Amino acid sequence: MLVRFWGTRGSLPTAMRSSEVRDKLIAALKAADGRHFRSDSDIEKFIDNELDFPVRSTYGGASSCVELEGASDEYIVCDMGSGMREFGLDAMRRSREGRGKTYNIFMSHLHWDHLMGFPFFVPAFNPDITIRFFGGHDTIEQALRRQQEKISFPVPFDFLKARFEFNTLVAGESVEVAGCRVEMIQQHHDNGSYGYRFSCNGKSVVYSTDSEHKLEDGVSMQRFVDFFRDADLVIMDTMYSLADAVSMKADWGHSSNVVAVDLCHRARARRLAMFHHEPIFDDYTIRKIHLDTIRYEELMNRESALEVLCAYDGLEVKL
Repeated sequence: MLVRFWGTRGSLPTAMRSSEVRDKLIAALKAADGRHFRSDSDIEKFIDNELDFPVRSTYGGASSCVELEGASDEYIVCDMGSGMREFGLDAMRRSREGRGKTYNIFMSHLHWDHLMGFPFFVPAFNPDITIRFFGGHDTIEQALRRQQEKISFPVPFDFLKARFEFNTLVAGESVEVAGCRVEMIQQHHDNGSYGYRFSCNGKSVVYSTDSEHKLEDGVSMQRFVDFFRDADLVIMDTMYSLADAVSMKADWGHSSNVVAVDLCHRARARRLAMFHHEPIFDDYTIRKIHLDTIRYEELMNRESALEVLCAYDGLEVKL
């Protein structure tokens, strides 16, 4: 399986300010002071090998959208945040090169940051395309139509030319989609959200965002341990610190890096991808949280090590 991250921010898209770009340039020039580069290749090696991630790159600013490549030429996508626009453009290129023209879209929930990319999703305007929606809510079509009403958007839903299907799933049951077995779990979030486990080609990926975990609720915690069990990759909402998650932001519907590590360890998952980053955090802050999470995982001294990734727009993970 191959997992591509097209959008990793939570709540709303976030663009870098000019001052942040300037700070990155200053840091890069300081690091390069006194060096002589003979070629573009030398420059690229310096950037890749000697500059820290927040200096040479960015975690990005698009809201949630994740693609999975599995056992067929159909597309599998989780959520339609603003990253959906770039995914759609790239997918159309791949379709012109022979990739399939069916999109299977799994919705965690229907809050705007997970829907806002759809009006700009180019494949939806193509009559040769089939788009299948899956989720635990039976109001997906209603939500999509509502955000394209005239008062909100100039292009109505009925103007779209693709063929649409809407499928309501039941938590605890599994379905076969595009050669993958898909299971769904209900999560704690305002108006409800759902996580998914995709299994195919001997690998498994869990997508679990916008999910709050109550530490005192042992039964609920165990449900997620069982759902994450032996997953090759868990993509999980780590928007808050543990202190925020259990105090001032309790019942806001999100989780923390510490809870994510603990759940993945208990489930013996192999990799964790931190996801749904807080929109007020800059690249340096996210990098610090990532390093702190790695240190926390190492201090746990568990029987099996957990690889901790920090998702960014453009990241690809091969399983």
